[in-house]
Amino acid sequence: MPSTPLPVGKRIAMLGVMLMREPAAAAREPRTVDLATDLVVVGGGMAGCCAAIAAARAGSTVVLLHDRPVLGGNASSEIRLWVLGATCHMGSNNRWAREGGIIDEILSENLWRNKDSNPLIFDSVLLEWVAREPNLTLLLNTALHACEKRDAATISAVLAWNAQNQTRYRVTAPLFLDSSGDGVLGFQAGAAFRMGAEPAEEFGEPFAPAEEYGSLLGHSLYFYTKDVGYDVPFVAPEFALRDIEGTIPRWRDFKGTDNGCRLWWIEWGGRLDTVHDSERIKWELWKVAYGVWGWMKNSGRFPETRTMALEWFGHVPGKRESRRFEGDHILTQGEVVAQTRFSDEIAYGGWAFDLHPADGVYSKHAGCTHIRAHGIYGIPFRSLYSRNIANLLLGGRVMSVSHVAFGTTRVMGTLASCGQAAGTAAALCRTHACLPSQLAERGLIPRLQQNLLRQGAHLPSVRYDDADDLARDATVALSSRLRLAALPSDGASEPLDRDRGVWLPLSAGRAPRLTLRVDAAADTVAICELRACSRDGFHTPDEVLARVEVPVAAGADRAVVIDPGTVLDRPRYVLASIAANPQLRVRTSPELVSGVLAVRRGHSQTDVARFGFHEFAWWHPQRRPAAQTLALALDPPLDAFGTINSGWHRPTSTANWWVADPADAQPAVTLRWPQPVEVGDVVVFTDPDYEHPMEHVLFRHHDRASPYAVRDVVLRDGAGRVLAEVRGNHHGVIRLRLPERVRTQELRVEVVARSEAPAPIAAVRVYG
Repeated sequence: MPSTPLPVGKRIAMLGVMLMREPAAAAREPRTVDLATDLVVVGGGMAGCCAAIAAARAGSTVVLLHDRPVLGGNASSEIRLWVLGATCHMGSNNRWAREGGIIDEILSENLWRNKDSNPLIFDSVLLEWVAREPNLTLLLNTALHACEKRDAATISAVLAWNAQNQTRYRVTAPLFLDSSGDGVLGFQAGAAFRMGAEPAEEFGEPFAPAEEYGSLLGHSLYFYTKDVGYDVPFVAPEFALRDIEGTIPRWRDFKGTDNGCRLWWIEWGGRLDTVHDSERIKWELWKVAYGVWGWMKNSGRFPETRTMALEWFGHVPGKRESRRFEGDHILTQGEVVAQTRFSDEIAYGGWAFDLHPADGVYSKHAGCTHIRAHGIYGIPFRSLYSRNIANLLLGGRVMSVSHVAFGTTRVMGTLASCGQAAGTAAALCRTHACLPSQLAERGLIPRLQQNLLRQGAHLPSVRYDDADDLARDATVALSSRLRLAALPSDGASEPLDRDRGVWLPLSAGRAPRLTLRVDAAADTVAICELRACSRDGFHTPDEVLARVEVPVAAGADRAVVIDPGTVLDRPRYVLASIAANPQLRVRTSPELVSGVLAVRRGHSQTDVARFGFHEFAWWHPQRRPAAQTLALALDPPLDAFGTINSGWHRPTSTANWWVADPADAQPAVTLRWPQPVEVGDVVVFTDPDYEHPMEHVLFRHHDRASPYAVRDVVLRDGAGRVLAEVRGNHHGVIRLRLPERVRTQELRVEVVARSEAPAPIAAVRVYG
């Protein structure tokens, strides 16, 4: 503290010092902070966060501007929509489809801390993942309001305002990434964009909506309730909608126990400007949501709500659609349905084509129209940058797709993967001093793809083949491998009320003899099939390889033998199924093997060919702990678990895992080189249970971590010295960072502890 007072007019209440200013005749300017960075990311939803983290990890400095106090966008505690993508809540044929990379890290960490799905804890996990990056500057409560341009095609700076600290920021950068949802930066910069549905003729999209259905998806607003055990009255505010049954055509679809985003169809605004009319839309949704809860509490139709209290009410609607910006490629319905293979594939999707009527809750139509493609599909990098603003990347729902394709790409798991790709591309542009559109010209798309795979992402059409991976030149020895002879029953059986089956990764050659166990109430016939997929890499069992009818005598624990002599010309996933039969109960097994999956036949997608889609049945698993595989025996034993470093880090057309023999007391992978190599980092790719969607709100999950997790792993050199170790792991990608580079001819990765099932390892990657 100074010993003498500061001059009048220069005292300020800061650090205990007082400053007063004289009246000013001219308007005062707010404090302005100038920042310079490699990349500016506008918007901190899931796509923006993953983009910013990816770029920062790759060496770029990043400024992330977000106009809300919490990160996550629609996934945040302000809105509370679950992060979901290609897994479709396990309700599709997209097996082992959860998105990898940064979004997988975040969801796996959230599950570990938060299996009860508290949205506030998810906020903290996401904030931690952003805040831990030293190259990343996060500015919350900071809304972009203008941009500066160097020329017609180039952004030079953005201007943003933080009302909390009364500070204006001017941030300059060579590259910008718009993941703001509405495309506020792209719009102000003059990027070409679209809003609303294209006519069916433009891209040949039979699913394009008619005018009566509407061409924009609206906003939704949720609320949470809880049962407190005593009567709780509720008086709705004056503005609340009163005549629910007279104004909402589908009022009978409401349930008193619905909560959060299960109320997704409290939606409205698709006939308005979903950018500039957002406040009007919000007020209408407040009116509807308060009205619905008041009606549930006071109409007498929902006695279960008598002891329920309103726990949380959304004040920020979740927005689905507004502007979509044009890139060098616009992804369309036909490309998604055909699973077009793009040379610049950088992410994938798998959610249904999910379009909603523009009138939302007031519409006579169903709340949505879900039609699924045949499997997961690739997304090209050319859809992630503007075609006319040279230094603008596109993240989140503003990416370059048609309205129909937007119906499947718009979900947050998919967009997070695209965000990671855009951030990784931005860092590559920095390294090579080029613009996004020039990556292809310079032959850098394969480098981008390999960088993504190295981070744990999955690309359906791209095999991992990184020239920097020293393991490519090593011989690999496995301490043992699983040969699966049986999944024994614990005595439990379940009604065969629908077709049941189990996916098995079979080798080329004669299929093994397969024996299922059943209890028969009467003499009957079990109808069994072996099915496969007509296209490698997806899991719709549309090809019947064999069908057998097996007589079963009445009694307990009867054998059903499937042995049609089927010969496979290549390794394939095969579904061994048994048809629904009221006389049979099928024996189950609690044992888990990664890459072996029991499924049940669900709904069939029919009457959709006229819209340009395939018609097929869904076969999907159950969630744990209800999930049980079928008790079975295989002769000869299934020998599909000795693969490592195949180039795929999850099951595709085969398991792509090494799984040790359960009797192996010291499971290990040993890599040997003909000459010594310098090692800096070793990355182990395991199974974070890619089948589990890991929704972060509303669902209560059975496990805190993958049942296949490698918990403790130790890295040794050829002399047995410990180079690195990880304990208590619950992630799918394990990074063993050496304190200093080591020169060695041998590395040994030891699985010291695992979770409850044999722990699979897909790859051990070694970098200098």
